[in-house]
Amino acid sequence: MKKVYVMLAEGFEEIEALTVVDVLRRGEVFVEMVSITEDEMVTGGHGITVKADKTFSKVEDVVDCIVLPGGLSGTMNLKEKVELMEKIKKQYEEGRYVAAICAAPALILGELGLLQGKKATCYPQMEEHMKGAIYDNQSSAVQDGTIITACSMGGAIDFSLQILEALLGKEKSTQIRGSLVIRG
Repeated sequence: MKKVYVMLAEGFEEIEALTVVDVLRRGEVFVEMVSITEDEMVTGGHGITVKADKTFSKVEDVVDCIVLPGGLSGTMNLKEKVELMEKIKKQYEEGRYVAAICAAPALILGELGLLQGKKATCYPQMEEHMKGAIYDNQSSAVQDGTIITACSMGGAIDFSLQILEALLGKEKSTQIRGSLVIRG
């Protein structure tokens, strides 16, 4: 079974984190919400407190995908966790998926140099931090190799389905998309 960590830091964008958890679990992916501190309770940018499944000190070395929700303060708090930045670089170097949405593609993946020559998107007006990326300002979610990025909370479902497709294939992603009754 595929395994995903959704990293949570104080100030995270709730829709971006919880949509990924919900959609991937519907797709039968094993997802754990991980607090980057030793406190399992993490409060998002809009005052919603979530109990993480585990704390950062208990994460395993090998996971199929690490997801970085946005929210400016949440992204900055993720970025300050040196051990997480090292884990993200290792994840990428070992050819496993890294997914980031909103401010996280720019302020984390871009700043780490992981977007060099890659097609990617992020929250509008943060493109300057997408060092070396081929910026896509038209798509909600973009995958280039093992990097998956998305624009904002408005792209959270597309982002989640793109992660699901990367992990389990187009058929599974299409099946879950259909069950979500997305119109328009």
